[in-house]
Amino acid sequence: MKVHEYQAKQILARYGVAVPRGEVAAVPEEARATAQKFGGRVVVKAQIHAGGRGKGGGVKLANGPDEAAEVASKILGMTLVTHQTGPEGRVVHRVLVEEALPIARELYLGLVVDRTAGRPVFMASTEGGVEIEVVATEHPEKILKEFVDPAVGFQAFQARKLAFGLGLEGETVSEAVRFFSALYRAFEATDASLAEINPLVVTQAGKLLALDAKMNFDDNALFRHPEIRELRDPDEEDPLELKASRSSLNYIRLDGEVGCMVNGAGLAMATMDIIQYAGGSPANFLDVGGGASEEQVRRGFEIILGDPNVRAVLINIFGGIMRCDIVANGVVSATKTLGVKIPIVVRLEGTNVELGQKILRDSGLNFTVAKNMRDAAEKVVALSKAKN
Repeated sequence: MKVHEYQAKQILARYGVAVPRGEVAAVPEEARATAQKFGGRVVVKAQIHAGGRGKGGGVKLANGPDEAAEVASKILGMTLVTHQTGPEGRVVHRVLVEEALPIARELYLGLVVDRTAGRPVFMASTEGGVEIEVVATEHPEKILKEFVDPAVGFQAFQARKLAFGLGLEGETVSEAVRFFSALYRAFEATDASLAEINPLVVTQAGKLLALDAKMNFDDNALFRHPEIRELRDPDEEDPLELKASRSSLNYIRLDGEVGCMVNGAGLAMATMDIIQYAGGSPANFLDVGGGASEEQVRRGFEIILGDPNVRAVLINIFGGIMRCDIVANGVVSATKTLGVKIPIVVRLEGTNVELGQKILRDSGLNFTVAKNMRDAAEKVVALSKAKN
C-alpha cells in the first residue's frame, strides 16, 4: 500500500524524522492561508502516488500568498502525467504547501527490504533529487549500502559510516545519526517495505530535512496498523486492482492482451513466462489462491474481463485444495452471467480434473481445453492474435 507524500511525512515526524513545515490544501484559498502563515515564500506540490511530479509541472515555487493561490489553482484538478503514471496521468485532488528552505546540498536516502539478503538495507547517495535507478545505471559507485540485522537493529556506527560516506562533517554528522536512526524506527514500527527520502536536504544552517518522502507498506501487515490502512486513497489505485483487493484476490494489471487466472503465485509467474515464450504478452497477474471458492473464481473472471485490452483468457489451475470441478463451475457461471465473447483456454490438472473437464464440455460454451501448459500458451496466444 502507498500513501501520499504529506501522509508519509506525518508518519515519519511521529518517529522523530525532521520534515519541513507544511499543510495540505484542497482549494486555492487554503494554499493562500498556509503561505501567509509560513511567511509568504512556499513550494506547492501536487499529491499523487507517482514520482517525477516536478518534471510534469506538479511542483512550483511561489513567492507570496497570492502567487501560492494562483499556482495551486493551476495544479489542483490538472491531469498530471509523469514517467510513473503512464500516458493517462493522475488527477490532482490536493496539494502540499511547504515552507521554502535555503538548501545547501541535496542527498538521497532510502530504506528497503532486500529480499536476497533477507534484511533491510539503507541506500544513500550524494546524487539527491535524481531517480535512484538513474544513479544505479550511470554511477553505481555513488550508491552507499548498509545492511541492518533485524535481530540487532540499526547501529550508531552504521549511521556514522553513511554520514561520512555522504561527506557530512561536524555537528551535521550527529544530526545525521539521529535522522537515520529515526527513519529506521519508523520503517520497522510501521511494517514498511520502502521509506525513501529524495531529496534529503542539508540547509545552509547545517540542518537535515526530508524535503520529499515516500513510504510503501506491506499489505499483509496492515491488520496491525488500522491507522495506516485508513490513509488508503482509492482514487490513486487501479480500479481493477482495488476491486480485486476487496475480494481478497491477488491481482496486478499489466499491459498485455492475454488475461491469466491461476492458483498459486509460482504457477502464475510460470504461466506469464510461458505466454511470453509463446509470443504473447500477459495482461495481468491473478492468483485466486489455493482455497478459492466458486464465487472468488467468478469475481476473478469479472476482474480480468474488466480490462478492455484482454483479447483472450488463459485459466491455468492445478487442483489441490481447490478442486477442478469448483473452478469449472465458477468459469461456466461467470461466462454465462457476463456474456463473454472472447476466447477462453482452460488447462486443468489435479483433483477432480475429469469432472472439471466434463463440466466445461457439457456447458454448451465454446471453451478450448488444453492438454498441458505449453499447449495452453500456444493456443491462447494464437487466439488472441486472431482476435486482433
